[in-house]
Amino acid sequence: MYKNYDILVNKTNRLPEDYVPLDLREVRIPFDAPPGDPKRWMREEAAKAAEALFGRAAAAGITLYGISGYRSYERQAQIVADRLREAGPVHVGKYIAPAGGSEHQTGLSLDISCEASGLDLVDGFADTQEGKWLKRYAPLYGFILRYPRHKEKITGYAWEPWHIRYVTKPLSMYLTKTDLTLEEYHDLKTSISENCQAADADGVG
Repeated sequence: MYKNYDILVNKTNRLPEDYVPLDLREVRIPFDAPPGDPKRWMREEAAKAAEALFGRAAAAGITLYGISGYRSYERQAQIVADRLREAGPVHVGKYIAPAGGSEHQTGLSLDISCEASGLDLVDGFADTQEGKWLKRYAPLYGFILRYPRHKEKITGYAWEPWHIRYVTKPLSMYLTKTDLTLEEYHDLKTSISENCQAADADGVG
């Protein structure tokens, strides 16, 4: 179940409460979390890609830090409850996914920061040398910036220059070149499939 790396998870497409990826492992990159913390986990292929990405960054003199990788259904539910108390429903609606609707539960997403941003997840990360480097090179390793600027109405979330999502290199390059979000990609796939089915029903081809 859920082996596809292009799986769409958002507010309306949710994972079940008991879904836990079977191939989670700790990612060997600089992390703002102690060893053994589930935040350091990602699925095997995504973990390998993240390690390659961070290795390329280090070779270029860029120091990135992982902030949050895998997150369980229960942990997401607790975050939602905490943020509702601390920041209110408007903030939660813009930035916090409901339990089951968080990409972090897939084990394919990673939040990233740097020392210039105080290891915080802030918009200013995009203006740092590290943030600019990440935007340019992440697609070469199979990652997309999942919540881009000016696509808020499509993704359902505010711009997050720190949140990358593994989708495999061919798809990351395609989405980056076409400026499509994962939602738009899935809509396109559905449209093509429906058109093909209609053509087959009409005897076209």
